Amino acid sequence: MSTTTTPAVLESGATQKRVWYRSPITAAFVLGACNFAAPGLWGAMNSLGAGGQQTPWLVNSANALTFCLMILTATLSSTIANLVGVNWAVFLGGVGFVPYSAALYCNNVFGTRWFVLFGAATCGLSAGLFWGIEAGIAIAYPEPFRLGKFLGIWLSFRVAGQILGGAVNLGLNATRDQAGAVNSKVYIVFIALQVVGPFIAFLLPRPHKVQRLDGKAVKIYSYISLWEELKKTGKVFFTKEYILVIPLIAQAVFPESYTNTYMATHFTVRVRALGSFVAAWACIIVGNAIGKFLDAKNVSLKVRARAAFIFIMTTRGAWWIWAIIIDKNFPGGGQAIDWTSPYFGRTFALYVFLGASFQTHYLFLYFVIKNIVSKHEDATRAAGLLRAVESASQAVAYGTSSIASFAQLPSAALNFGLWGLAIIPAWIVVRNIGVEYFGPQNDESDDDGEDKLDREQAAVDAKH
Repeated sequence: MSTTTTPAVLESGATQKRVWYRSPITAAFVLGACNFAAPGLWGAMNSLGAGGQQTPWLVNSANALTFCLMILTATLSSTIANLVGVNWAVFLGGVGFVPYSAALYCNNVFGTRWFVLFGAATCGLSAGLFWGIEAGIAIAYPEPFRLGKFLGIWLSFRVAGQILGGAVNLGLNATRDQAGAVNSKVYIVFIALQVVGPFIAFLLPRPHKVQRLDGKAVKIYSYISLWEELKKTGKVFFTKEYILVIPLIAQAVFPESYTNTYMATHFTVRVRALGSFVAAWACIIVGNAIGKFLDAKNVSLKVRARAAFIFIMTTRGAWWIWAIIIDKNFPGGGQAIDWTSPYFGRTFALYVFLGASFQTHYLFLYFVIKNIVSKHEDATRAAGLLRAVESASQAVAYGTSSIASFAQLPSAALNFGLWGLAIIPAWIVVRNIGVEYFGPQNDESDDDGEDKLDREQAAVDAKH
């Protein structure tokens, strides 16, 4: 059934029946599908360990290049969205992933190395835009009381790529109980899906068409010059609240290079496939559970923020202590660990727990960012900056992990140190969510001339 009898308030002041394809939850599924076909499948390849390659060093270097370039385009994502519109921004953000997947295929089959770095460059320029604008959509589209649900759905698609990749790879490599590169047929599946993926962006409801349950308009675009937009973005970045959460953002995403290198270095091909599959399911379950808690109406915003922070930081610290203990004297005598190995349980479980921890941190970051900004337009800018900081952190992480001597125990120790450094500044901000910070839904400065702005936004959308 495509419509309901509940009227929706439009930006023009008129009403119409609600339609399911314009709801924020539908947008979450569409945005998730876009994510699945682009960074989701990119993550699937990385979750196989080193992009599925036998050794991780080339791919780690390529990923460092990707994230360096993403810093630029993620920072400019809100500016680009103002110029071309949300749908085209998501489309352009998805097209650059295909050359990278093709490059991994050529490296796997023909040994081509230069193409991997070229593909990493195209991926970085495109992916930064994708990451920035999808984050802005994820913060701006949902109602405050459904933010956790929206984030849970959207981020579930991010790891759904790992489920598909792990399942396909496990089916093709179930008998390969030794180290090595992933079957090249896996890349063909990924490339085909990534070619189709960008076009899903045009199914995403445009901001002025979204029908929220609270009747409020979605504000993503600003109506200012490029220079003014850049200045306002910089102003958001240099607020006290944002500066204090930068260490939290950095330590949240820094572990990805460690976990991928850990999997590629120590496990057989079929265990790498199994790890991709199992860790993804753990991410979906834990991530959606955290999202549901963050939406809980019977728990105050202050308690939700503090309890979630304590949980995710305590568990993350425990996993790093575990990682350091294992890496200091890794079992197996240098042999790749298979699921028949007596060391499989404790070494494999670490990978799964770190993967689930990554998902909970990721979701919580958007919750924090949404609540510390006071204006709707700043939420989009903050989301792009969040992705820029992520990219900078991961560029350093993959750069250090491309050095074989640093990739394991030193990397685990560095991650543990970053975790410790993030706790106090992040707590200063988190403890004031629900006390001083309530997010842009309580900002009354947008009320004057709101109808005019809404009409302008609809006009901008219509052009795009």
